[in-house]
Amino acid sequence: MGLRFLLTGAGGQLARAFLEILPECGHEVQGFDSKALDLTDSMALARALDETRPDWVLNCGAATKVDLCESEVEWANALNAQAPGHVADLCQERGVGLLHYSTDFVFDGSKGEPYAEEDTRRPLSVYGASKSLGEDAVAAAGLEKMLVVRTQWVFGPGGKNFPRAILAKAREGGALVVVDDQRGSPTFTLDLAAMCLELVEKLEVGEAQSGVYHAANRGEMSWFEFAAVLLEKTGLQDVELNRIGSADLNMPAMRPASSVLDTKKLEAVLGHPLPTVQAGIERYLALEEGIAFKD
Repeated sequence: MGLRFLLTGAGGQLARAFLEILPECGHEVQGFDSKALDLTDSMALARALDETRPDWVLNCGAATKVDLCESEVEWANALNAQAPGHVADLCQERGVGLLHYSTDFVFDGSKGEPYAEEDTRRPLSVYGASKSLGEDAVAAAGLEKMLVVRTQWVFGPGGKNFPRAILAKAREGGALVVVDDQRGSPTFTLDLAAMCLELVEKLEVGEAQSGVYHAANRGEMSWFEFAAVLLEKTGLQDVELNRIGSADLNMPAMRPASSVLDTKKLEAVLGHPLPTVQAGIERYLALEEGIAFKD
């Protein structure tokens, strides 16, 4: 079942994963980064759709600099709140499916247990609020084939990410200080892309329904614990690692304290458990660091 995909945000980590796995799975893909396709330009979006004639759009493009969104509200809303609606409307007019990515930041982190898809959204930041509005804009388009996938703490080969930053600082020498009062599920891009592609394929054959899904690696930890795992698995466990509270960092945007996503809905549709956080970290380190782990 070969499908044709148009991919936005092609310069990002998740998009890179899709560009790798889609051809391997017998699908066609054409990726556009932000320079090649401005998501705020409806005419450019229409031309791209008409030229590529995709079966699905994978909307990975977004304003993801959480703290910058606090001061650049217009930029955040243009990319995260308004552009998804334009993409969805154009897809609806052409009978094209849309998979749009959202975030755990639509929640305030106060629930005390993993968030289900239907839980009330209460974003704490401009970024979270803009992404929440983007979800509403996509839903309002009335697409026959529509997936809004919330995910979190994404990392993968290439680009800037938490593991790369932590390991680089560890090798520079000196002590590390990492937040220990935010919890989530570190999610490996190749795992995320694979589970989302499987969801699209299930929807194509009537084995899944349109709607909102949570997709993330299985398990949870704090950023401090994530750093500790990375140091241990790379043989850098002797590097001094200290805890710090979010408030001490005085960052512009508030973060949810515990925004772990409940993925049972997706696991039920796919018919199998999602990969674990630990497995995702090891796959990343095998690719980026050349470390061989035992199965």
